[in-house]
Amino acid sequence: MTVSTKQTDFSTLEELEDAVRELRPQIHRFCARMVGSVIDGEDILQSSLVKAFEALKRGDKVEKLKPWLFRIAHNVAMDYLRSRKFKVIMEQEHIEPEQDRHSNEITILINDNLKSLIVLPPMQRSVLILRELFGYTAEEVSELIDSSVSAVKSALHRGREKLKQNNIVDDTTRPTTSAEDKARLNTYSAYFNERNFDQLRNLLTAEVRLDLIDKNRRQGRKNVGDYFSNYNGLHDWYMAPGTIEGKPVVLAFDSPDTKQAPLYFILLNFEDNGLSLIRDFRYARYVMDDAEWALI
Repeated sequence: MTVSTKQTDFSTLEELEDAVRELRPQIHRFCARMVGSVIDGEDILQSSLVKAFEALKRGDKVEKLKPWLFRIAHNVAMDYLRSRKFKVIMEQEHIEPEQDRHSNEITILINDNLKSLIVLPPMQRSVLILRELFGYTAEEVSELIDSSVSAVKSALHRGREKLKQNNIVDDTTRPTTSAEDKARLNTYSAYFNERNFDQLRNLLTAEVRLDLIDKNRRQGRKNVGDYFSNYNGLHDWYMAPGTIEGKPVVLAFDSPDTKQAPLYFILLNFEDNGLSLIRDFRYARYVMDDAEWALI
């Protein structure tokens, strides 16, 4: 995808987000596998778009949008992992890698298991995702992450060997949903399904924030209250309390038949005085492709 100077002259972040909408699912897949979470992966994606917008405003020229965004997402994810105090292994010694061939077994593993790469250092993680999942050559990966081709091939070799030697076990401790959270989710879902949006507005704090992912952001009780009015005109949802990656959420189904997979979810943050944050993934349903969900 080639982007002209005119196309990259965005005056707002929203204009950039509109332009890259069809790339969001792919960038999210990369980010989610880097950090092992679909929710944190969306945070990395949004931060990457902010970084991209700042770069464009500084006058950066973009010839190919997709690899440029992958490069930014790689850097943001690496910074995130460092800030979370993940151990970054700096590999100094050189290993002559085996022929860089496509490994179907590893590709399937990366595709099917969001946590499969957590056993690897972040650099190996990024290289494997870009090479095995997205099909970039070692030379292209080296350009994306600003590294040498030999270092990329070495990381590929080491990462592949470690994945083959390790049984992938997700030993992440999942948070326990408290009785208070369950009660709040049940109340929120019930009001939603009854279309009792006035009661939902009463739950909002004065400075409540709404992030309607890939659509818009709002703040303040009145502005966020209008969001419920928009839902009142829709008839393709049924809400039920649940979890995503162990975090309490409202799961959105297309009917009361909750045996099927949910279409998306709404992440809620409550404070003592009410509901302070709503993150609605209605327009970012790609997140559910890799999401670990459960009803409660």
